[in-house]
Amino acid sequence: MDWTTRIMEAFGYPGIVLVVLIENLFPPIPSEIVLPFAGFMTTQGSLTLFGVVLAATVGSVLGAVALYGVGLWFGRDRIYWIVRRYGRWLTVTEADVQRTEDWFERYGMWTVFFCRMVPIMRSLISIPAGLVRMNMGLFVVYTAIGSAVWNLVLVGLGAALGATWDRVSHWVSIYQDVVIAVLLLGAAAFLLYRLLRRRK
Repeated sequence: MDWTTRIMEAFGYPGIVLVVLIENLFPPIPSEIVLPFAGFMTTQGSLTLFGVVLAATVGSVLGAVALYGVGLWFGRDRIYWIVRRYGRWLTVTEADVQRTEDWFERYGMWTVFFCRMVPIMRSLISIPAGLVRMNMGLFVVYTAIGSAVWNLVLVGLGAALGATWDRVSHWVSIYQDVVIAVLLLGAAAFLLYRLLRRRK
């Protein structure tokens, strides 16, 4: 990801906004490399920890709003059409989708907040928020707060480690693997439950 570090070095805060925006739209660009390096930059020049975290959070919010727009454009009507047509193969019914909407309506803000601190999910959670038309103001507020926490941790670690900032990516990759394993096990348990329920 040399090009990301070059952009941040060349353009400072605007470069950080741009790189973090792109990182949110394309999850394969790892924040565990981008943000610790930005933190390292605070030890080498005129950038401040507050300024870097603020720039990274602005980029995160802009990327999240763009993905929210994708979900909004796709729309719930298309989701219901897919479920009506292919639901029996996916073991999903319209009632399931409705319950998901109700759940998101009640707990969506907290889901957005906590998912902003989970690799991969921190980007993808914006799409269902758009699908169910979550209140935009609340979406932006909880996205900003959750993103600021995640950014502060990674930027702070990068600043603390200095020239060895790249060690952060190792720790975050372990955290990411654990989270993904838990999510996969949860999804497998849910599918097994649904299949057993259908047989009964």
